[in-house]
Amino acid sequence: MIPTEDASARKREIEEKLKQEQETLSFIRENMEKSDQLTKGMVSILSSFESRLMQLENSIIPVHKQTENLQRLQENVDKTLSCMDHVISYYHVAKDTDKIIREGPTGRLDEYLACIAKIQKAVEYFQDNNPDSPELNTVKSRFEKGKELLEAEFRGLLTRYSKPVPPILILDAITVDEELEVQEEVTLEHLPEAVLQDIICISGWLVEYGRNQDFMNVYFQIRSNQLDRSIKGLKDHFRKSSASSGILYSPAVQTKRKDTPTKKAPKRPGTIRKAQNLLKQYSQHGLDGKKGGSNLTPLEGNAPWLFSSPSCPLTDLTMCPSGKDDVLDIEIDSYIHCISAFVKLAQSEYVLLTEIIPEHHQKKTFDSLIQEALDNLMLEGDNIVAAARRAIMRHDYSAVLTIFPILRHLKQTKPDFDSTLQGTAASTKNKLPTLITSMETIGAKALEEFADSIKNDPDKEYNMPKDGTVHELTSNAILFLQQLLDFQETAGAMLASQGRGETSSSASSSEFSRRLLSTYICKVLGNLQLNLLSKSKVYEDSALSAIFLHNNYNYILKSLEKSELIQLVTVTQKKAESSYRELIEQQKQIYQRRVINWILFKYVPTYQLKCLQFNLKLHERMGFNDGLEELCKIQKVWAIPDKEQRDSIRHAQRRVVSEAYRAFLQRYANISFTKNPEKYHKYRPEQVEEMIERLFDTSA
Repeated sequence: MIPTEDASARKREIEEKLKQEQETLSFIRENMEKSDQLTKGMVSILSSFESRLMQLENSIIPVHKQTENLQRLQENVDKTLSCMDHVISYYHVAKDTDKIIREGPTGRLDEYLACIAKIQKAVEYFQDNNPDSPELNTVKSRFEKGKELLEAEFRGLLTRYSKPVPPILILDAITVDEELEVQEEVTLEHLPEAVLQDIICISGWLVEYGRNQDFMNVYFQIRSNQLDRSIKGLKDHFRKSSASSGILYSPAVQTKRKDTPTKKAPKRPGTIRKAQNLLKQYSQHGLDGKKGGSNLTPLEGNAPWLFSSPSCPLTDLTMCPSGKDDVLDIEIDSYIHCISAFVKLAQSEYVLLTEIIPEHHQKKTFDSLIQEALDNLMLEGDNIVAAARRAIMRHDYSAVLTIFPILRHLKQTKPDFDSTLQGTAASTKNKLPTLITSMETIGAKALEEFADSIKNDPDKEYNMPKDGTVHELTSNAILFLQQLLDFQETAGAMLASQGRGETSSSASSSEFSRRLLSTYICKVLGNLQLNLLSKSKVYEDSALSAIFLHNNYNYILKSLEKSELIQLVTVTQKKAESSYRELIEQQKQIYQRRVINWILFKYVPTYQLKCLQFNLKLHERMGFNDGLEELCKIQKVWAIPDKEQRDSIRHAQRRVVSEAYRAFLQRYANISFTKNPEKYHKYRPEQVEEMIERLFDTSA
């Protein structure tokens, strides 16, 4: 059982909690009642607000719609006024732009193009909206006038600022300095930058809005003229500079940088000058380098003296007076440099053209632009070929020497030519190959006919050297062949072009060209040898004939050895050098036998003791003395230019004659066959040797 006190305490506790819960419940109930009252009040307020909002909306919406309509009407009015102003402005365009159009675009291109744009829009408006209005004709006329003035400005800018490229700048651009590892790129500026931008702007407008391609014709005509003038200016520069100082290249390079090596002058062919100098050298000094060795003189009719000047044009390839040999070299250099200049200038012109002319018209315009300069160069080349052909008809085969340096340069330049002319008409691209083919054909013809002329040169007594020295045919033939050394591949290609090559691939081979040229040179030398043998028979004296052949063979051998011809000859004739030495020695032996016969047997048919025992006539008993004296008299004027050969022949003759004479004296010294032995023993052996020593010496 629970104690009474605990139960009472428990009861009081429960009663207190119950009382608290009742108070809480009463509080909640009161709050609920207040909340309901507030809710009812809020609902009432919201209902009243909603009612008022509906009343306000019903009042505002009509006003808003009316305002929107008014605003729309205002906008329409503004747009209408703006359109009216815009339309009215088209009627005033002609008047507003009249002054600017009349004054032209010079100095204010942007403003002028803006006026043209206004006129163009006016034209479009009247065409679309009022095609029958007189205003359309007015603005059309004004637009055409504006376009004409733009075209005139285009022409004027090109004309005023297109100048020929200075020759010095061209030479800087085409000259290659072998001493510089990195070549300086020379920029050819044809137009000032500001002018170029104006021209580009005008051309762009004419293409897009002008609907006219006439300006492209204007462009290529003006630039074509400047291209041609630039090349002609380079030619004049060559003539003037070479005449005054001999400088054929640009001196401007020396002023660019102090540490920049001076550019070397371009290599010049020098073909004609070298040949003349060799002839002069031989005529004055002989092969031993001393005077008095030969009476050979260069003949203008047989040497390659072909000149080009106002008095002696290159295209005639006529023979010019001695002393003007530099003129042809200048003309050859000029033509060669003009070819290179054309390539460089044409490349530069194409770069300029691509900035001005629309892409789909660039190739055609460029083709037209280069035609005049290219045709002039090709015409000059054709004239050279025609002149060479005329010279060959006159049997002046040295004309081919003019073609060699030009042809070689044309072939070297052909890849750049082809690259530059890419995209042009086939007729344009074929001009250079056609010229090259013509030069190869006429060159091969000259080479072949020259070889035949060496073989068929007539044996004319009056043309034979009286002293038995080198014939001019020999000297000219050797000089001609020596010129081929600098153009071995070119000459080989010439020969191959006429069907002498095996295949096209082999014809382009350097080794094959060298072999082909070697065969040709051996042919010329063979023809020369046959002709010399024939000519030697013109001499009545077989001793002089032997001296003549000896001199010519020796000259050929020494000339071959002093140049690279011997290496070229041995490509196909391994024993050529030894063959010539055998020929030389053979003629020496023939000469020596003839001299012995002359002295010992011409005047003393029987040189034995039994002959002296008879009562011989006086002139027969004095044969040795007479023969020796006549030998010295006749052969004193004969010539052997080569000192080494001259001394060798003298020594051999001195030994043979001296031995024979000493034997004669010894054998008949104690025999009394005459009362006047001094008539037979006229000379001492030492005197005989001195007389032999003076052979081939005109000063003795």
